[in-house]
Amino acid sequence: MTSDLSGRTVLVAGASSGMGLAIGTAAARAGAGLVLLARREAALAEAVQAVRAAAPSADVTMIVADAADAAGLAQALERHAQALRRVDTLVNSVGCNIVERAFDQLTPQSWAGMLASNLDAAFNLTQAVLPAMRERRDGLVIHIASTAARKADRSGAAYQAAKAGVVALTHAVMEEERENGIRMTAIMPGMTDTPLLDRRPTPIPAEARAAALQPEDIAAACLFVMGLPARAHVAEILMQPRKN
Repeated sequence: MTSDLSGRTVLVAGASSGMGLAIGTAAARAGAGLVLLARREAALAEAVQAVRAAAPSADVTMIVADAADAAGLAQALERHAQALRRVDTLVNSVGCNIVERAFDQLTPQSWAGMLASNLDAAFNLTQAVLPAMRERRDGLVIHIASTAARKADRSGAAYQAAKAGVVALTHAVMEEERENGIRMTAIMPGMTDTPLLDRRPTPIPAEARAAALQPEDIAAACLFVMGLPARAHVAEILMQPRKN
């Protein structure tokens, strides 16, 4: 299915690399206007250039902000209030993991940092876009979580707890907002070849990395959800490499 997103405005958070960059590029190619948000200004500027190279006619707004910082995010979005009011779709691809992820390596500080980067960011971004969506009685929020939210693995207790929280947040908000025309989707990818793999305690063998999902695979899932009519709600998508 080819999605035509002409007339849509998609906010992609975590847009500077990996899945976020792939999602932004795919949405721009499908005709959407973009608001690209990330906390690293230089990397985000490069991402904007890459998106414009792939879709020269795309309308792209760049916002530098840390989605885990509620006050800072609010200030950054206030400076781009006009662009934010146009957003009808949020794709939250913000997330991170740490090398010292084993439970006996976690500290209160690293635990809190993981929840902030993965779960607080999802909360902050959702709160930011909902008012305009409620007003127009239409909107779509896609949170990129992880298969770690469903299946225990070695990604670490903090990461798994945070991603499980993202999935729970998605479903809880859907129950509250469905009468306002808002849809919420959680996409849970397995191992994907992004810079996050470089943060693993043990390097990934080349063969395993070659068999991983690619960011473009997750982008295709997002475009599938975006392309559905407003009457259709996709609660979850769980994606894994075929060679799992």
